[in-house]
Amino acid sequence: MRLLHAGCGRTLLPPIFASRYEEVRLDIDHEVAPDIVASLTNLGDIGTFDAVYTSHCLEHLYPQDVRVALAEFYRVTAKDGFVAIIVPDLEDVTATDEILKHAPTGDTYVPLSGLDLIYGCRFDRGNEYMAHHCGFTSTTLEGALRAAGFARVDMKRLAGYNLMGIARPEAA
Repeated sequence: MRLLHAGCGRTLLPPIFASRYEEVRLDIDHEVAPDIVASLTNLGDIGTFDAVYTSHCLEHLYPQDVRVALAEFYRVTAKDGFVAIIVPDLEDVTATDEILKHAPTGDTYVPLSGLDLIYGCRFDRGNEYMAHHCGFTSTTLEGALRAAGFARVDMKRLAGYNLMGIARPEAA
């Protein structure tokens, strides 16, 4: 089975997926050496996938582009497949410098505040792709997935201000 790792960056696929799927890596940044260089809003003629996984990518798009990206995910997902999306959970976040968590970056951990979760991590200066242009709560991500055509959507708030949406093109 094939999995599209959309917006892969230098990130490894989580073990739960790595052991079950052939990974196809897609990113807009050619420097991260993806299998496919493309935007999330124009995946091109890449075929169909049993699963699409993206983690901490959608928030880097403008709201109008999120709709396009999710429609692209829907287009390339097999009818019996699924999409797994992880984004920052902004439900209880306020725009302050108060440290909310520490995030791994290479061999170290960096402190992240509400401002970082909303606008993008300040330690990523110089990388234009890392600014946040939108944000999500359970309600807004679920609504966006349904608007893209997904028939079944399950949302889960995770630890560390993370939000996961699992969406399927067809109802169970």
